[in-house]
Amino acid sequence: MVCCHHYQLLAGCDEAFRVDGQSLVFGPGCLSEAGAHAAGLGLKRIGLFTDKRLTASDHVGKVLKSLKEAGLDVAVYDDVAVEPTDESFQSAAAFAQESGADGFISVGGGSVIDTCKAANLYASYPAEFLTYVNAPVGGGVPVPGPLKPHIACPTTSGTGSEATGIAIFDLLSMKAKTGIASIHLKPTLGLVDPHVTHTLPKTVIAATAFDVLSHALEALTARPFTVREKPADPAARPYSQGGNPWSDVIAKEALRLVGEHMVAAVTDADNIEAREYLMWASSLAGVAFGQAGCHLPHGMSYAVSGLVKDFKPDGYPQDIPMVPHGMSVILNAPSVFRLTGPHAPERHLVAYACLGGTYEAGPSEAGEAVAEHLIGMMKATGIPNGLQGVGYDSADLDKLTDGAFPQKRLLNLAPCQVERDDLYKLFEGALNYW
Repeated sequence: MVCCHHYQLLAGCDEAFRVDGQSLVFGPGCLSEAGAHAAGLGLKRIGLFTDKRLTASDHVGKVLKSLKEAGLDVAVYDDVAVEPTDESFQSAAAFAQESGADGFISVGGGSVIDTCKAANLYASYPAEFLTYVNAPVGGGVPVPGPLKPHIACPTTSGTGSEATGIAIFDLLSMKAKTGIASIHLKPTLGLVDPHVTHTLPKTVIAATAFDVLSHALEALTARPFTVREKPADPAARPYSQGGNPWSDVIAKEALRLVGEHMVAAVTDADNIEAREYLMWASSLAGVAFGQAGCHLPHGMSYAVSGLVKDFKPDGYPQDIPMVPHGMSVILNAPSVFRLTGPHAPERHLVAYACLGGTYEAGPSEAGEAVAEHLIGMMKATGIPNGLQGVGYDSADLDKLTDGAFPQKRLLNLAPCQVERDDLYKLFEGALNYW
């Protein structure tokens, strides 16, 4: 038997899905518990990862104070790149290997947490860099085994990286993002302190919240695990296994929270409650897509980020152009869900309702209903009007398509088959929305 009709068993396809354990501590002030948790894991010397903007922050200060009070030795690495690259990952790995640390703590956004994951991996199992990177971009070699303990302390309400075994970076030679995925990369513990959201700029809140939204929405609409070929060895079941009843439950709650609180969190800096709800939604969505995976909006986003021209969003460092990750994801999303709606209409209608949609849409309108609701949220929170809003035009469509097409780990989880021509049309549809 299966949990619902969406997961009908098919001959030759997988019959089981994985439910991973999750270790999170959530609550105001829990960053001050870092030392106790590290000591409880038997650690003596910590490699602490952060970035230069956060080094002098209260968040890092609380963690360092807690580690000192627990009697632990600490080596700090604060050269994490805001948008990590293969080069910055390798520099961090060199630090991890030379530091003598028996465990790691990351304090920062997804870039910091992902960098710590990769540094831990390459310090533990040294290899040529592309060895563990997702195929076909890299070798796709499975991570050999467990890593050293890693306590992740997120400082933004968006990536959910504290709950996943995925590390994303910009491969400079490709001018596109890709990543490494393995259950072994998942942090040992996440310390999720909603206080960190109180001082975030509104553009950062908007971009990261849309990342949360898309994590949950993509997990809910991902291709079911029951249509994937059954592996001969259960150990070969992919980390991003496809939609399943466990990820569904969590994704729907994350969508509900984002739909209820996102606009208020962005437009009213005094609405602390709304911001804290987004922090919880972020961890929930991380669990959901950590179980199911993401698909087209994220696969397309890697090219949007990697090929950035001169766009510099408010609230982010102004020294280099960048399209923040959550922004690069949501710019594609309305175009995507117009395509995918007819292939899983009931899933899209559930998502629309969770987000707060009130229009009585039927199955044939499911994708359009989701798309229009997302566009309304983008307008309300100051997100640019499609890809043109961050500097792209029709002359860039081929490059964007070429950058996204190798992202097979993500594209193959879409609820419909997507070829290169389809991707081109999706990017074309994402150029502007209003």
